[in-house]
Amino acid sequence: MKVIINSSSDRQKTTGAGFALIELMAIIVTIAAPSFSIKLANQRVKSTAVNIQSTLKEAKAESIIRRQDVTVIDNLSLNTIALTGRNNTLIATYSVKSQSIVSQAISPSSVTQVVFQLNKLISGASTEVVYTICDDSSDSETPKQVVVNKIANISIINAGSC
Repeated sequence: MKVIINSSSDRQKTTGAGFALIELMAIIVTIAAPSFSIKLANQRVKSTAVNIQSTLKEAKAESIIRRQDVTVIDNLSLNTIALTGRNNTLIATYSVKSQSIVSQAISPSSVTQVVFQLNKLISGASTEVVYTICDDSSDSETPKQVVVNKIANISIINAGSC
């Protein structure tokens, strides 16, 4: 049996052609990072939209259960939405993600809150209430809107602009 041991002088030197593993990983991260940050922004927008929709549905249900009007008061500068009942008694308070930018459009614009009535309608707004949700990052996320129509149907749509 013959054993051959190569010495370091017998080995051929490799040239610098190709990429090292760390260089290849850096290239992949550079390509994937923007896509990943947009996905995170979209997820934050979706999560905030679902939270607002759930809050509005809770207000609608509370008005029916309590047999009284329930008012949704949003203090978006403090990232909170509160539900109040008769005599402004606090029913619940919900928080909105701090990275979310939420704007509200009510028609007419003089109305500042949404009131779910016992008769399953909303008062004050002539047609609908629209909450537009964006993310505070500079990524090009898809904005979402939570829409409450006059008969208190609540839905989420991909619309709006940031």
